[in-house]
Amino acid sequence: MSNLREAMAATAAAVEAELERLIPTVPASAAPLLAAMRHGTLGGGKRLRPFLVRASGEPLGADPAACLRAGTALEMVHGYSLIHDDLPAMDDAALRRGRPTVHRAFDEATAILAGDALLTLAFEALGRDDWPAAPARKVALVRGLAAAAGAEGMCGGQTIDLLAEKQTLSLDATGELQRLKTGALIAFGCQAGAVLAGADPATFDPYAARLGLAFQIRDDLLDVEGDAQSAGKDLGRDAAAGKATFVAHLGAEGAKAELRRLRDAAIEALDPIDADTTLLRDLVGFVIARDA
Repeated sequence: MSNLREAMAATAAAVEAELERLIPTVPASAAPLLAAMRHGTLGGGKRLRPFLVRASGEPLGADPAACLRAGTALEMVHGYSLIHDDLPAMDDAALRRGRPTVHRAFDEATAILAGDALLTLAFEALGRDDWPAAPARKVALVRGLAAAAGAEGMCGGQTIDLLAEKQTLSLDATGELQRLKTGALIAFGCQAGAVLAGADPATFDPYAARLGLAFQIRDDLLDVEGDAQSAGKDLGRDAAAGKATFVAHLGAEGAKAELRRLRDAAIEALDPIDADTTLLRDLVGFVIARDA
C-alpha cells in the first residue's frame, strides 16, 4: 500500500502542476472566472481519475506524458461536475475539500461559468499539439470523454439522481444511476490508458465497472457514517434529500458486504491482463477503505 500511496501522491502533484499550467491566468477582465476555475480544481482532491489513466496505461506501454495530459483533462471534467453538483439547483453544498464551494466563495453565476469553462478547456487540452499522442488517439479520447460526461454518462446519471428525489428507485435502477453518474468517468480513466497504449479500450472495463460501483457505495457509507471534517464536505445530505443510495436499499452492513464482494470481483477481473496490475489491485483496497 505504501507504493500505491507514493504513486498516487506523485500523480496528484503532477496533475496539480499541469492544471496550474493549463488553466489561464489572463485576461484580467476574466479574473473572477479564472480564480473560480482554480478554486474549484487546485489544492486538493485524490486525483483518482488521472491516476487510473496512469495505472492502466503505463504498464501497457503508454507514454507517461500522454497519460498525464489525458488524466488532467479528465480531472477538469470531474472538477466541473463537482462545481455544478454543489450548486443551489443541485445539492446546494457549502463545503468541498474542506473549503467553501465555488458558488459560496464567488457567486452562483460565476460558478456556472467556471464549470462550463473547465469542461471546454478539457477538450481544448486534448486537442492541442503540445503532448505526445497520435491524432487518431486524441480523437478517440475526445469522443470517449464526451460520451462519459454527457447524456449517456455522467449528466444522464445526474438527471436520474435528481428525479430520484421525487420517486423511489429499485436497487437495479440505483445501480444504473451510479454507473452513469460516477462510474462513467472512472471507466473512462481506464479506457484512456488503454487507448494511449494502443490497446483495446475495453481492456479494463470489467475492473472499472466494479471499482466505480465500490467507489459510490463507499461514498454512500461515508454520507451516513463519515466524519465531515475528514471528508471535507457536507454529509448526511443524501438521506435528507431522499436520494437513492445503496445504503438506503441494503443497510450499512449490507452495503459493506457488497463492497467486499466488489473488491474481490474487481481484483479477479484483472487476472487475464498481461501486464503489471499491482497498482490497480491495491487501489481497490484504498477505494473501499477511504475516509474522504
